[in-house]
Amino acid sequence: MGELNGAEYIGINEVPSPRANNAKKVSLLPLIFLIFYEVSGGPFGVEDTVHAAGPLFALLGFLIFPLIWSVPEALITAEMGTMFPENGGYVVWVSSALGPYWGFQQGWMKWLSGVIDNALYPVMFLDYLKSAIPALGGGLPRILAVLALTLVLTYMNYRGLTIVGWVAVSLGILSILPFVVMGLISIPKLKPARWLVADVHNIDWNLYLNTLFWNLNYWDSISTLAGEVHNPKKTLPKALFYAVILVVLSYFFPLLIGTGAVPLERDSWTDGYFSDIAKILGGVWLRCWVQGAAAVSNMGMFVAEMSSDSFQLLGMAERGMLPEFFAKRSPHGTPLIGILFSASGVILLSWLSFQEIVAAENFLYCFGMILEFIAFVWLRIKYPNAPRPFKIPGGTIGAVLLCIPPAILIGVVLAFSSIKVMVVSLVAVAIGLVLQPCLKFIEKKRWLKFSISSHLPDITSHGPLLH
Repeated sequence: MGELNGAEYIGINEVPSPRANNAKKVSLLPLIFLIFYEVSGGPFGVEDTVHAAGPLFALLGFLIFPLIWSVPEALITAEMGTMFPENGGYVVWVSSALGPYWGFQQGWMKWLSGVIDNALYPVMFLDYLKSAIPALGGGLPRILAVLALTLVLTYMNYRGLTIVGWVAVSLGILSILPFVVMGLISIPKLKPARWLVADVHNIDWNLYLNTLFWNLNYWDSISTLAGEVHNPKKTLPKALFYAVILVVLSYFFPLLIGTGAVPLERDSWTDGYFSDIAKILGGVWLRCWVQGAAAVSNMGMFVAEMSSDSFQLLGMAERGMLPEFFAKRSPHGTPLIGILFSASGVILLSWLSFQEIVAAENFLYCFGMILEFIAFVWLRIKYPNAPRPFKIPGGTIGAVLLCIPPAILIGVVLAFSSIKVMVVSLVAVAIGLVLQPCLKFIEKKRWLKFSISSHLPDITSHGPLLH
């Protein structure tokens, strides 16, 4: 590594995360459900896999895809998140490995993909309610409802992350419980032969892959809250482990029920079809329960995603990548300006369709993940002996091999993107490439104040984990 001028390694986990107050940090159980809502929120939204590829490929997808994508991403998040347990997460990882310019690009692409993703949830929430309240189907009532819902959920984030964490636990139980009941009711009606139905000549690969990818990514989002986690070097890996199991089960078993207990009609398998299956199996009461659970699930996903997005902006400000006012905290310890910016983005993007939102966020997310994989491998090569409270075994070769399957998958997802989504996403990437130099110019001219928190270890002068 060359001459270090007497510098000594210091584990970043030993450096206290800066906090403006003594608000309680997030413990294991709330963290598991926060991750659950960052990634999943329940089986709502998986129906399109059956529509695109049939029961067999849908079931196999939710068994195989986690091994190719979810497990590697969760493992990398556990290692890197415990190395850098501060708000900013993957932005700090990439900055440490590739420099602040690329760290900013990582933050821009991940924040934008998160805000695009969050724009989906108020819309889906209202879609599940419009059968009971037809006025919410469109027009001014729908616009006002989106605004009101966004404001209410934004206020929950403002009041404090610990509240958000325990709300996530409650909402998670409410989201899963009706499918447990549905599973018990469906046992006499299950026909295993239905699970094996497949038509390899009639598969919409674009819809299939995008739906799988959307439902099983964002494991790294929890890293932007690492500074708010109690004892992150132990809590974060455990929470990711249990969350992977919870997410896979929450997808696979409802699909087993739906495809095995009801005759197959592929065209019917679109968003909201689980509520129809509930009516077929249990009646109107079960359908209402599933619709309520779906609405609650969308609320939980919104809350968890906004927490991640806003704390990411706070972490970037603490690293001097954004103006200092982004680091301002509310009396509840939450990132006030980050929440306001994220909420504004959600409102502006809520007019997009479900398919456009999923495709656009997947495209931007893929670019961000490529930078994460490069940073992960590069830090292994450059600083193999740096303290890692959680370390994936296998050395540098193992790190490279771990990244190959998800990297190939990224290439496949990008290849299936439409021209429209590709152009819009590349324009968004180009904005980030220009925005960082503009912010540096503003800093140089002292038009806005930028500062690096004195509590954070230096990741630029002598490399990561050096003091």
